[in-house]
Order: sequence, then structure tokens, then C-alpha cells
Amino acid sequence: MVDCQYRDLGLDWLQYADHFRGLTAIPTELYESARLDGASGWRIAWYIKIPLVAPALILTCIFSIIGTLQLFNEPQVLSVISNNISTSYTPNQYAYYTAFGNNNYYYGATIAVVLALVTCVLSFGFLRVTRRQAGV
Repeated sequence: MVDCQYRDLGLDWLQYADHFRGLTAIPTELYESARLDGASGWRIAWYIKIPLVAPALILTCIFSIIGTLQLFNEPQVLSVISNNISTSYTPNQYAYYTAFGNNNYYYGATIAVVLALVTCVLSFGFLRVTRRQAGV
């Protein structure tokens, strides 16, 4: 799992660099007016900085959800040297083993389609929740 998250870290860092570029593009007058209104550093971060970079943070979370549900290669490679990783360690491995290990191609394909639908539902559900919280 850690390896999978490490694999996607490059994309995440590019997105975080874009967040930072977005933060540096915020006019200093906005910060000054917030300070004049008596806002603390936490309030400035919570009410000014985070809402302005929220779309990129949401995109990063969605990519993480999708990347986590696609986990296959790392456990497959590590299963050769470890007895702790079974054939049903991840849903993708279970579908692979069902299709090619048990020669039950239809059931393996069904598992893969259901996993794709679950990925879509989780991604769109996350988008819906974050849009509702943002008031969009």
C-alpha cells in the first residue's frame, strides 16, 4: 500500500506545486484586509487559502481514491516473496485469480466491472459531498 502511494507521489507533488503557485498568486491586499479585520493566521488559512486551492485538493483526493482501487502490481510482485499476501489481497487480485487461476472468466470479468462501478460511485460520491460542502 505504501509503495502504491509512493508511486503516485510524483503526481501529487506536481499538484501541490500548483497549489503553492495558486497561493502565491493570491493578492497581498486580501491578506492585509483580513489582518485589519482581526483574522488570525488560522482564520486566514481556513477562510482564504484553503477555499482558493480546494479544487486542486479535491482532484488529488479523487486520484488517490482511484489509485488505491487500482492496486494490483505491487501485491502481485510481493506475493512471490511473502506468504502474507493472498490471492484475494485486493479486489483486482481476486478478479485476476478468479479469471486466470480458476478459469472462471465470466465471474472474473463481473468482479472487474463491479469494481469499476464502485470506483465511479466512490469518485462521484466524493465529488458530490465536496460540492455540497462548498455550496456549489
